[in-house]
Amino acid sequence: MQLPIVLCQTARQPLQRQLFDQIRELVLSGRLKPGTPLPASRALADQLGVSRNTVLLTYEQLLAEGYLQTRQAVGTYVSLELPEGCLAARRAPDEPAAEAGVHTCPHPLPFKGRSQALVNPHPLAYDFWLGRPDPHSFPIKAWHRLTNRALASAGTRFTEYREPAGLFELRKAIVDHLGPARGISASPDQVVIVAGSQGGLNLIARLLVREDCRVATENPCYQGAAFLFESHRAELLPVPVDEDGIVVDLLPRSGVQLLYVTPSHQYPMGFMMSLERRLRLLDWARRSGAYIIEDDYDSDFRYRGSPLTALQGLDRHDSVIYLGTFSKSMGAALRLGYLVLPRQLVEPARTAKALIDNGHPWLDQAVMAEYIGSGAYDTHLRRIRQIYRERRDCLLERLQHHFGEVVITGQDAGMHVAWHLPRSFPQARALQDLVAAKGVGIYSLQSGAAYDFGGCAYSERTVVLGFSSLDERHIRAGIDRLAEVIARNRSAPAHATAADSVHPPLTTNLTL
Repeated sequence: MQLPIVLCQTARQPLQRQLFDQIRELVLSGRLKPGTPLPASRALADQLGVSRNTVLLTYEQLLAEGYLQTRQAVGTYVSLELPEGCLAARRAPDEPAAEAGVHTCPHPLPFKGRSQALVNPHPLAYDFWLGRPDPHSFPIKAWHRLTNRALASAGTRFTEYREPAGLFELRKAIVDHLGPARGISASPDQVVIVAGSQGGLNLIARLLVREDCRVATENPCYQGAAFLFESHRAELLPVPVDEDGIVVDLLPRSGVQLLYVTPSHQYPMGFMMSLERRLRLLDWARRSGAYIIEDDYDSDFRYRGSPLTALQGLDRHDSVIYLGTFSKSMGAALRLGYLVLPRQLVEPARTAKALIDNGHPWLDQAVMAEYIGSGAYDTHLRRIRQIYRERRDCLLERLQHHFGEVVITGQDAGMHVAWHLPRSFPQARALQDLVAAKGVGIYSLQSGAAYDFGGCAYSERTVVLGFSSLDERHIRAGIDRLAEVIARNRSAPAHATAADSVHPPLTTNLTL
């Protein structure tokens, strides 16, 4: 370890005194903490360009005054019990910020934003948090094997800058996967690797969003998207959703630069955009000149029928930016996502990515490319898709067991459902607080990383329930405890019906 010490050979003060004062100040300021080892005298002398004897004499004085200790075979280190003078200095009143060297900027901070909800900060016994994969689902053995293989053949890859758009092998593997899975025909050159969905949204915002730019979003929508565009000082235009997705007729005919949608499993309501609505939306984008961000965050999990072709797979006018992620299918800590871009945005996106971070880390890209290319990723998806289907079935069965006919949306896909509460139940936020006190986590729209711009018909009486991270035993226990809370706080008969809902008409089919 090298110490931040500078000695002046021409100063009137002797070198030994300068060295003593500077080490003492490092100790007093807490930058050298008790127990921290100091460099060997020879190493410190070489660093400072002084004689070893100067360092030895300084250490001896610091030892004599109690700032340092020495132990055979351990070396010299900061004393674990500092002298009373040190302790008194530590107890001195804090200096004013300016005197303490704290920089106070005279100009306002340009950035202004809000952070989206990523995790529940309060641990709960039965937490139905959204979008969290099963904690035991990550293919750790396969990942370990593939990582070792990649490391063995790494060569110079750790010491060289790579293509900012991402590893070619991973971009090709993604394109090969999206063709049959999502009906997208693209080339690897159109793919840019990003740090999850949020990294992709940030890159898009850097390209397309400026102050007062008009950005349309679903209402309600994903917090992370709304708050990001807001931080770029965009003008947000919320557009209602219904059971077929965003209501195209309510989109402005012009003046919108960007539209953010989640057509495969609307976040948070779970609605799937119909084919007719998708075609109308693409026609709107062609006529208005807007780009569409298609956030396909959990489309790998479809439980009934075949998924509809992605918007980008239907797009013939280069209007759609497709946003995908491995955070839901593999794990959020990988920070691996991707954009599939219209060709006219490819070069600007590569340039922006280079300016942001010069590209994503190599190793995880290489391992993910091999994992997909070997067919292991498809096997992994089939396995966890079946697990999540069984957990979804368990959740819906338990809700029906306690509450009879329930109004649920989003059950055909994804990792969460939306439950539309009857009038006899407490409102969503109140119910969330009541059951949290009993160790159960269910979430109102705003608490579940969604954003309601106001005027949303679903806000007060919709809760969202993630089921992917809880096993069936915990799902049953959590819903049983929820039922006990509702039984003590409801204001009507034992079983609610769909007609008891306060929302616009919703249909649901809980045939499992």
